Amino acid sequence: MGARNAVRLQPGRVMSKETMPGLFRAHHVAITVPDLEAGVRFYSEVLGAVEMFRLGPFDAAQMPRQPDGRDWTEAHVNVPDARLWIANLKIGDNLVLELFRYERPDGGNPTPPRNHDIGGHHLAFHVKNIEEAAAFLRRKGVRLMDGPIEIKEGPSAGVRALYFLDPWGNQLELIEHDRLFFV
Repeated sequence: MGARNAVRLQPGRVMSKETMPGLFRAHHVAITVPDLEAGVRFYSEVLGAVEMFRLGPFDAAQMPRQPDGRDWTEAHVNVPDARLWIANLKIGDNLVLELFRYERPDGGNPTPPRNHDIGGHHLAFHVKNIEEAAAFLRRKGVRLMDGPIEIKEGPSAGVRALYFLDPWGNQLELIEHDRLFFV
């Protein structure tokens, strides 16, 4: 049976729901890139990431099969016959970014999902001054979308956001706000 958890939405409003026992925060986010060295370089030089460590290679062809016959990578990362490496990066004081690079299998989609695709996503970075951050990204040759978007009313009033892309088209976001009650 899951734990009961109360999430305070606004003063006086509490939402209760059953949650996974022991869950207390997100641990990391992972992105697959075609070139691990270039990925580490981009996220380090542009977003100030610090490489913590690397793992791999994990090669399904060299690892024992599971009792049900599946290879190791199919059983653990849902990719049969894979060979992969992982670099773990720390960004800021609260984010671990895992970069995955698959050598095998062939045929992976070279284009990341867009925001409206199933599995679409973006990763947001809180900045103090969105104009300064955007100017820095431009100097680094990073592709920025139009913006910033400015939210004038509602629960996100005062938020300013600007989307940008990493070299492989993964969607990232700058977000500026003084204080939101839910963050």
